[in-house]
Amino acid sequence: MMNDIALSVNGLTKRYRDFVLDDVTFDVPRGTIVGLIGENGAGKSTTIKAILGLIKKDAGHITIFGKQDRDIDFAIRNQIGVVFDGNNFSEALTPQKLGCLLHNIYPLWDKNKYISLLKKLSLPLNKKIKAFSKGMKMKLAIAVSLSHGSDLLILDEATGGLDPVVRDDILDIFLEFVQDERHSILVSSHITSDLEKVADYIIFIHGGRVVFSKSKDELKYKYGIIRCGAAQFEAIDKSEIIAYRKQDYEWEVLVGNRDAAKKRYPKAVIDPASIDEIMLIYAKGEKQ
Repeated sequence: MMNDIALSVNGLTKRYRDFVLDDVTFDVPRGTIVGLIGENGAGKSTTIKAILGLIKKDAGHITIFGKQDRDIDFAIRNQIGVVFDGNNFSEALTPQKLGCLLHNIYPLWDKNKYISLLKKLSLPLNKKIKAFSKGMKMKLAIAVSLSHGSDLLILDEATGGLDPVVRDDILDIFLEFVQDERHSILVSSHITSDLEKVADYIIFIHGGRVVFSKSKDELKYKYGIIRCGAAQFEAIDKSEIIAYRKQDYEWEVLVGNRDAAKKRYPKAVIDPASIDEIMLIYAKGEKQ
């Protein structure tokens, strides 16, 4: 049902002279965290900008909270919290003054929640933003995005520049946010280990196209990597291979059913595949 989908992207296409975002389609169900992965230049940021209406798309439809494209009004936009990789606030302000300013912009601004998040993220109330580190600016943006009644967060590299301890705190905040099943998060990240901790679904974009949109559990528990020599590689049923690459002395073969591969090739080394490894073998390897 459409009511169960916070964000739907259908056939999104954007053409540039040297790049095409081509027929990108995926959903962000309510109550879930969806991770958007892909190498630099794959189309992640272009996708997010098109969703937010910051660039004009050439084809496709964006539906947010059941409203499509032209019907996405100011009230709908106010329900979206956005964090980009960079500071979007006046550096002359302090977090306290920024909060006063945003109180006049967002009808559902929650001052108490904002102050609570600043404390939780160890951000000073009265220090000018220009004196903040990159990580502090990112934490401030996250605090803002969570304080104006957002039902959907859209985050572009939101954990970049943060140390592992702070990243873990942020991930806990994200998990807490989606406990309310009206809330959803779309987050692009190069730190795939973060997505392995919190994401429900993973969308992999490569060369402007969606390679797959799958549940994290399917990737984690079903995908596998066969590590073998040349003779074993030749014996593998090629229809089972998603992608493969040759390393110094072995082949790495990505398969979609690890258990079936173990039964078929009992002498082969077959490991679980991390999201990083899936992305690397697909992006740098050969496809059948």
